[in-house]
Amino acid sequence: MDLYSQEDILHILEEKKSAILYFYTPLCGTCQVAGRMLDVVEQMIHDWSFGKSDLNYMPEVAKLFSIESVPCLLVIREGIVLEKIYAFQSVPYLYSTIKAFSE
Repeated sequence: MDLYSQEDILHILEEKKSAILYFYTPLCGTCQVAGRMLDVVEQMIHDWSFGKSDLNYMPEVAKLFSIESVPCLLVIREGIVLEKIYAFQSVPYLYSTIKAFSE
């Protein structure tokens, strides 16, 4: 997963692009597990671009998307947030949830 800056995220919205955005903090143990799960999902889904951002450095982005906690996954299609996920549950759950937005 590529690291996305605040500018990268705003560019996705402005240009009405699609992406899977993963927000985390480095000291969050749940975030570390969620990140490994997403690494697996990213290898299986090739029609989405995946990016991650450390929310500690992006309070404006947290406010923009009303992110309440980490880990947080946003599914954005054509600049619109379609889904906000806080409970990562399992690799199959993440895979099927993201794949459902591909159709």
